[in-house]
Amino acid sequence: MSATSRQPWWLGLAVILAGAVCLYASMSLTLSAQYAAIGPGLFVALVGVGLIVLGILFLLQMHRGTAFDKEELAQDPGMDKGPFLTVLLAAVLPSLMMEPLGLPLTASVCFMLVARALSSRRVLLDLLSGFVLGSACWFLFGRLGLQLGGFLPVAGL
Repeated sequence: MSATSRQPWWLGLAVILAGAVCLYASMSLTLSAQYAAIGPGLFVALVGVGLIVLGILFLLQMHRGTAFDKEELAQDPGMDKGPFLTVLLAAVLPSLMMEPLGLPLTASVCFMLVARALSSRRVLLDLLSGFVLGSACWFLFGRLGLQLGGFLPVAGL
């Protein structure tokens, strides 16, 4: 089996597909807003274009044979699934926790999970850091006129 046949071509195609999905989704969002020059659709469209460009560059790099050579493939220890699953959990939790717990608590838990995946063992400090950052975001978005729900809905605030 040659090195080029062992290349993960599917990964480049998956990145391009993700970019196409973002572009398709951006069509249903407004590119500009009434109170601001930039709307939510613009950011989604930019992410989609960026993903498509990165996917194409990745495929071109593999085609040239510079993405993965035999030595790199032989030395690759594989993916550590623990941190990956922890970050995946941190990415999914906001959709489940935001409404009942609010942004500060959700950000606190997600920040702690990502920090733990990056080998942090200071759980209380990570929770506090996430809470401070989430609270700052909640207040700043509120000052911009964007409502993100209650500060701590679980506590009635």
